[in-house]
Amino acid sequence: MRGDRTAARAGGCGLGAWAAFGLLTAVVVGHDGRPLPVDRALLSWSVGHRPDVALAFARGVTATGTGVVPFVLAAVAGVVAGRTPRQRALAVALCLGCLGAGQALRYGVMTLVARPRPPLTDWQTHASGWAFPSGHTTTSALAAGLLIVALRVRGARGGAPLAVAVGAWAALVGLTRVYLGVHWFSDVVGGWLFAAGWLGVCLYAVARRPGAEPFHGVTAAGGGTGSGPPRPPGPEGPAQQRTTGAAQHRTAGAAQGHTAGAAQVRTAGAT
Repeated sequence: MRGDRTAARAGGCGLGAWAAFGLLTAVVVGHDGRPLPVDRALLSWSVGHRPDVALAFARGVTATGTGVVPFVLAAVAGVVAGRTPRQRALAVALCLGCLGAGQALRYGVMTLVARPRPPLTDWQTHASGWAFPSGHTTTSALAAGLLIVALRVRGARGGAPLAVAVGAWAALVGLTRVYLGVHWFSDVVGGWLFAAGWLGVCLYAVARRPGAEPFHGVTAAGGGTGSGPPRPPGPEGPAQQRTTGAAQHRTAGAAQGHTAGAAQVRTAGAT
């Protein structure tokens, strides 16, 4: 039942994200890829507020949104999610597969939509390919989502601050793409929605898998047991053993007294 609830909630969240992503994609395509009013406004603000320190910081953050860093975070998520070496190996493979497949699917969507990027004169970092949805945004959001889910599943000490930090990192990666002039803001929003939708699909698939390892402890989107799967019955503790022993002693004493009383009655009758 817990796996069914997890699958339903993950599927519901994923479906909502896909619906929003589909709507945004329709708006972008309906405008023939041209920027929306909010896109123009945020790019104009970014171009007018670019001190050297802010540019250096933005370039450093945006560089972590692709390449090795997201895959390392996905692997860490797998290690955190599993309890045994076998579970951890499986979780690492699932997390890396989720991230890699998500990147491939996003690339296909990007090619189909074929939205142009902002003008090259506004760029402050290297970029390639079409604009929608943002690749750096999608990749960092997927990696952050996997790690946040893993931290929630295991209820690790200090997990909440770490989850907030990872989420903030993913948000910053997306925003730096706008600040550096290589994406429209709607590209970034599309990347966040795409990542949420794909993560929901992956969690749904894992929750529906027989045994639901190693994410069996998830009970809700944004919530979980924090303790993993229910523990099987184990050896009795000292207190329970004492209680059981006392009950057995009383039962044995009562049976012995009943036997002695019956013998005395038989003896009296014979006399």
